[in-house]
Amino acid sequence: MRARSLPEVVSTRDAYALLGLTGPAEGAALTAAFRTAIKAARPDAPGGGEDRFRKVIAAWRLIQQETAPLALAAPARAAPALPVVGLDPDAALNGGVVEVRLGRRRLRVRVPAGLRSGEHLRLRGAGEAGADLYLPVLVRGDGRLSAVGDDLYMTCPVPLRLLEDGGRLEIQTHAGPRSAWLVGGHQPLRLRLKGLGLPARGARPRGHLFVTLEPSEDAPSAAEDLLVRFTRVWTPDRLAA
Repeated sequence: MRARSLPEVVSTRDAYALLGLTGPAEGAALTAAFRTAIKAARPDAPGGGEDRFRKVIAAWRLIQQETAPLALAAPARAAPALPVVGLDPDAALNGGVVEVRLGRRRLRVRVPAGLRSGEHLRLRGAGEAGADLYLPVLVRGDGRLSAVGDDLYMTCPVPLRLLEDGGRLEIQTHAGPRSAWLVGGHQPLRLRLKGLGLPARGARPRGHLFVTLEPSEDAPSAAEDLLVRFTRVWTPDRLAA
C-alpha cells in the first residue's frame, strides 16, 4: 500500500508565516507578500531552494482555499431607473409644463421648446442630497405628428385627381396652412416643408416638416373646397340681393 504524502503546510498560521506575515492579510497586501516570498524562495536566489519554493506555493494555495467565500456575494443593488420625460410634439415645439413622477413625488416641470428625444432635462436639486437630476427625454407621436431627431413627420390625404392632373395642394400643418404645387403624373411620396420642424436649440439646427402624401378618394380637392366655401357664404338670398 502506497504511503500517503503529508501536506507541505498544515495550518494557515504556518502559511502566513511562510509569506512573511505575522497575521491574516488580504487583497493587495497578501498578493504583495506572496510575490516577495516566492521571489526569495527561488532555487537560484540566495537562501532559496526547491523545498522552500514548494512550501511558499502550498502556503499561498492553502490561504486561498481557507479565505475563499463559501457562496457568491449578493449582487449589488441596481439603482432605480430614472423616469422618462414624455413629450408630445406640441410640447417639443412650444415648451410647456409636464408632470414627472419621482418615486412617491409628483413634480410639475417646465420644459423649454426644442427638446429632442435622447436629450436630458435637468432638475436642479431633485436628486439625492440635493444633487441635480438629469432625466431622459422622449418625444412621442400623437397620431398627427411624430418626431425623429430635428424633424417632424405627418401624413396628408391627397385626392387622386390632384395627383393625376397636378395643381395646388393645401396642407394643414401645425404652423397653419401651407401650399405646395404637384406636377400631374408625377407622384412624390413625400414633401419637405423647410423650417417647420423642431425649433433650433443650442447646437441643434431648426428642423423640417416632412409630409407623406397619401392618395385618397375621400379627400376634397382645393377646387372642391373653394366651392363648398362659396356655397356656404353665397346663399340664394345674397345672390338675389
